[in-house]
This record gives sequence, C-alpha cells and structure tokens, in this order.
Amino acid sequence: MNEVTVGILGLVIILVMFLTGIELAFAMIAIGFLGFAYLTSWGAALSLLAKDVYNVFSSYSFTVIPLFVLMGQVAFNSGIAKRLFDSAHKFVGHIPGGLAMSTVVGATAFKAICGSSPATAATFASVAVPEMDRYGYARKLSTGIVATVGTLGILLPPSVTLIIYGIITDVFIGRLFLAGIL
Repeated sequence: MNEVTVGILGLVIILVMFLTGIELAFAMIAIGFLGFAYLTSWGAALSLLAKDVYNVFSSYSFTVIPLFVLMGQVAFNSGIAKRLFDSAHKFVGHIPGGLAMSTVVGATAFKAICGSSPATAATFASVAVPEMDRYGYARKLSTGIVATVGTLGILLPPSVTLIIYGIITDVFIGRLFLAGIL
C-alpha cells in the first residue's frame, strides 16, 4: 500500500473507533503509531512515540494548565463561586433580570480565577441554575445563560485556550492576554 491508501484507511479506522466509543485521542495515537510503523519501521515508530511523549511532558509552557485546574478546584471547594454569585447578585439583583446578570458577572469573576471555561460553566451550573429555578426562571433560559458564560470565558484572560493557542502559534502569551482585555 502507498501512503495515500494508508492515510485513507487510517481515517476510516479512526471513524470506526470513534463511533464504537473509543476516545478520539487514543484512536488518533494508535492509528498514527501503526500507520507510521507500517510506512517506516517499528523501531522508528517507537522512537518517535517516546520522543513526542517526552517533549510534551517536559514542556515548561504546559505546566500552567494543571495549575489553572488546581486553582479552579480550590476555588470551587472553598465556596468562592457561591460567594462571587451572591456578591454579584447584591450589586445587580435589584435590576429586572438581575439574577441572570449576576450569573454572568459572578461567572466572569470566577473564570478570571480558574482560567477554564468548562470548569466555570460546570461550577455555575451547580451554583446559579438552582437559584434561578427557585426564582421562577425557565430552565432553558437559566442553562442557556450558564452555557453562554462558559463560551464567553475563552476570550477573557487568563484562559487555558489562549495559552494553548499561544504555544501552538508561537505567539507571546502576554500579548494574547492583552488582546483579550481589549
């Protein structure tokens, strides 16, 4: 088989593995490794796999991601999310739709602490949605607000997404954070 046939076969196998429930990352690693081994040799594929794993885990730039996750976990377990939500509710709660606005303000402040949009959305789904249910907000509206705040968090620094983008594109991360503020 030539390289094109191996590539097409690899894509088909990845699709089948994904549809059977195998995680996409593991499917891509397996197919990439096997395809490279078929086209070159097992020794070259093992050497490439070991070198790539070492390079990813020894990269100083990626150490910030587990620290953001740790900070988000500390903030969640200490009750900061609930306090941020309550504080925001005291500022804007008297305005019509203030509970929704306090969700946005509180989640934005929490996102600035933890740096992770999915963690912010998950945290405020457990903090704000029950509160909005208690005040009679429609479930679709309350979950939509939390989902929107989660996507908003990508733009605001510090953001894990901006850090990964900066590492991949070799752009100064401080400038990306400045662009996120502006």
